[in-house]
Amino acid sequence: MSRKIIFPALLVAILGIFLWAVSGRVIAMMTSGEPIMIALAIAGILIIALVGYAMAREWQLAFTVSAMARVLAERGELPEDTLPRSPGGRIDREAADAAFEQARIVTQQRPEYWGAWYNLAFAYDAAGDRKRARSTLRTAARLYRSSGD
Repeated sequence: MSRKIIFPALLVAILGIFLWAVSGRVIAMMTSGEPIMIALAIAGILIIALVGYAMAREWQLAFTVSAMARVLAERGELPEDTLPRSPGGRIDREAADAAFEQARIVTQQRPEYWGAWYNLAFAYDAAGDRKRARSTLRTAARLYRSSGD
């Protein structure tokens, strides 16, 4: 198992144990026969289902991003982190904005190519826009899965 996956897998295991313990309480509430307890149990079931869905979705994205990175590396298209940094490690904002603009132009020229969206996602991240980076990475993953690469 890769070292990069040990910590997330450990967190998922801990979350799984927690959800298992909570599900035991949910079952006890369901069988109590009290309307309020049953309502709380239903809410618990919905929360467990939502957490499970979110966890599965994040793992799917992680594995897809890993596969995309391998393909881009094989093609020699994996973006390199060459942006200048301050002594404290912060990326130079002007350089990040210029890299973002270049990635945006490539994405506009090739909107169907998942690799362009992948690079744009990391340009968003370097520019500090994590929300758009994640959304753009999901777009890249969707295009990748539909491309058959």
